[in-house]
Amino acid sequence: MTIELKGNWNFPTSIRFGAGRVAELPQACAAAGIARPLVVTDPGLARLDVFARILDILRKGGLGAAVFSDVKPNPVARNVEDGLAALRAGGHDGVVCVGGGSAIDCGKVIAFMARQTRPMWDFEDIGDWWTRADPAGIAPVVAVPTTAGTGSETGRAGVITNEQTQTKKVIFHPRMMPAVVVADPELTVGLPAKLTAGTGLDAFIHLLEAYCAPFHHPYADGIAVEGMRLVKENLARAVADGRDIEARAHMLAASQMGSTAFQKGLGAIHSLSHPVGAVLDTHHGLTNAVAMPYVLVFNRPAIEAKIVRLARYLDLPRASFDGFMEWSLALRREVGIPHTLAEIGVRAEHLDRFAAMAAEDPTAGGNPVKAGVAEMRAMYEAALHGRL
Repeated sequence: MTIELKGNWNFPTSIRFGAGRVAELPQACAAAGIARPLVVTDPGLARLDVFARILDILRKGGLGAAVFSDVKPNPVARNVEDGLAALRAGGHDGVVCVGGGSAIDCGKVIAFMARQTRPMWDFEDIGDWWTRADPAGIAPVVAVPTTAGTGSETGRAGVITNEQTQTKKVIFHPRMMPAVVVADPELTVGLPAKLTAGTGLDAFIHLLEAYCAPFHHPYADGIAVEGMRLVKENLARAVADGRDIEARAHMLAASQMGSTAFQKGLGAIHSLSHPVGAVLDTHHGLTNAVAMPYVLVFNRPAIEAKIVRLARYLDLPRASFDGFMEWSLALRREVGIPHTLAEIGVRAEHLDRFAAMAAEDPTAGGNPVKAGVAEMRAMYEAALHGRL
């Protein structure tokens, strides 16, 4: 039986999913209470025909949309500050985020800061710092993803780099969740194979780390294992044929499932990746994908039983930890992911600094095996030299 890849979802927010549904963007804005949006995107996407089409849909829908596109691949505080200035100067009453995780993260934080009186770093995801925010000062967001990776469109946080310290910070508030998501897989068709691979494995790692996190959240576990099955069945297809709309749709769903599941927690894959991205400006999903197997080996004593169950669900030829490793390494090779951190610019002289940063990263607390500076450095060493 063929299932139509279309539906109206309300978990975790209102999601208008399906090919062609970008045409409903004006109605999505109306549902969110946005009449004068600031459209936040990245400079590359802002030059493409697909973005011009989105602006045309907004304008034909009677929405006077201005554009802010000064967003780096790893957004920095200056991007938020400049976007916030544009939001306030234009009298905008909400944000439409268009793009991948960078644009959506940045746009969500701009909307969150719309009428706050405290500095952004006061809302870092530490303890109950989010309660410092004035909820009435948060502008609504509509998110339109054009990649299938971070799933930021269904997340309650934004990752912003502090330029002064070169560290990635998580800004969190429950009301940062977009009010409406327009998830149209046709918008992901133009994504190059290399970015399809990096973003797709980012989605997979969100699901995998959530599944392995040492906390009790059976809802997240269920979402995670099905999301990983979707990646297994569709990522290589989407990389090989970017116009495979069925594979693109399944990957878009999997990415949103990843950000829904990781409310349970993330782990050392992200802890290792964040310093590399903050200092060397590497692609986040690609960096995660390179680090993945080395962290899995480190975590094996704590996660082997769960990985065996996962391997059975994924119907792998060998339902074992080693069988899962063989399959995941083969998938990385098939979609063109480098095997070592050295191949993406990491050098031995980076490791002391990166290990200290990784041990302090907020995702480190979700790793199934406790990892301090020494353990993080050992994983970096392994990933630098390709030792499994």
